[in-house]
This record gives sequence, C-alpha cells and structure tokens, in this order.
Amino acid sequence: MKTEVSIPMPEGEARAFVFTPDAGDGPWPAAILYMDAPAIRPAMFEMGERLAQAGYYVLLPDMFWRAGPYPPLDIVKARAGDPEMGALFAKLRASTDAERSMKDTGVWLEWLAKQPKAKPGKVGVTGYCMGGGIALRAAGTFPDRVAVAASFHGGNQATDEPDSPHLLAPRMQAKILVAGADEDRSFDEAQCERLDAALKAAGLDAEVSIWKGAKHGWVPTDMPVHSPEAAERHWRELVALFDGVLK
Repeated sequence: MKTEVSIPMPEGEARAFVFTPDAGDGPWPAAILYMDAPAIRPAMFEMGERLAQAGYYVLLPDMFWRAGPYPPLDIVKARAGDPEMGALFAKLRASTDAERSMKDTGVWLEWLAKQPKAKPGKVGVTGYCMGGGIALRAAGTFPDRVAVAASFHGGNQATDEPDSPHLLAPRMQAKILVAGADEDRSFDEAQCERLDAALKAAGLDAEVSIWKGAKHGWVPTDMPVHSPEAAERHWRELVALFDGVLK
C-alpha cells in the first residue's frame, strides 16, 4: 500500500511516500529507498511497493523537494539536448547535494523512529544512480542507525573529491552491497577497486563489484537500459541482504 506523506523539515515540508505490506499489521523493519536522478515517478513507486511486499516499511523521499512541485522528468530528452528538460533537470539536481542529503536523512530517520508501523531499531537503505552514493553516505553519517546499505548502478562513490562516500568507510558499521554498472564512467574499475579496498580496510562485511552486461540504470523498469534479468538479480540479492540483517 502506498501513502503520500509530508515530512516537516527545517526549511519547509518534504514530500515522501510510504509503502507497507498488504498482509499483516506490522511493525515491519524500516528501509529508505533513495531515488535515482530521474526522480519520483511510477517506476520508483513500483520499486517501493515491491520492497514493501518483501516485508518492509519503506520510505521513498523526494530528494528534490526543495525545488517545489515539478513535472515528470524525461531523462532521455535531457541527455539528447532538449533545452526545457535539460534546464529542469539541472534545477532539480542543484536543489540537493551531499551535505543537504545527509541533513535530510537525519530528519527522515527521526521520522521513521516515530512511526508505529516501523519496527524500532536500525534501518536498511538502498539507492540507485545518484541514490547509491547517498545510501553509502547515510551508512557513514549515521552508523548507529543504518545496519545495512546497498547501492545499485551508483556513480561517483570513490572519487578524489573531499566528500566522496568511500572516505566515510572508517565510520560505517553496516553490511554493504555495491553493484556497479558495466562500462560506467561514473563508477569504473578503478573506483570499484578503491571503494572495495576502503570498505575492507575498515573491517566491514562488504561486497563490491561491477555487474557485467548491466548498464547504468538497469533496475527501474522505465529506463532504456532496463534489464529484466539483472533487475531480478538485484531484487534477490537486495531482499536476501536486508532479510539477513533486519529480520
């Protein structure tokens, strides 16, 4: 079941969506699903619903809430040079960053802790595309709250930037799964090796790899590179990962 909620933030009200299992009354283990760059849309709802039906209380926050209401994003048009869609995409992306996404996550974690249908204790996080790096940052920023973190076709997760997620590895306590996309310049073999080394050096239970044949954006069903086979593998591994830690 999907419910739209408005979460009070220091700067306003953030739109988010909650998904709960059809069967049972809860409480269920809580999870945050971090969207990809094309933002809130039916494909993200499908993913929230599917994770919920695996037995989770799922929060899907709108990472672009500061930009106000926006029409559906057409990432294909934006990448093809459509000026209107490109401007909208740039506006939305500029409405958040590493620092703001963690401030938001802190509020969402507190909100989850107050929900009677969400099981008390640590949560799981999973992210896609830009959400992959956010999920890892959440694990490093809130180690006392995030027990398990997953990133799928995430980009820029082990760069030379001072806010690169891999630098938070020493603070993490979560079990981690990172599945990078094949032939992805935003997360190439060098980044994969750097992230894996950082997580292992921190003594974490972590699996980091690049899934060959799966292109950047393979999970959401509306993406041009969606791979049913790789997406199903993602669901199997994500649910098994969460179940092993949170159930």
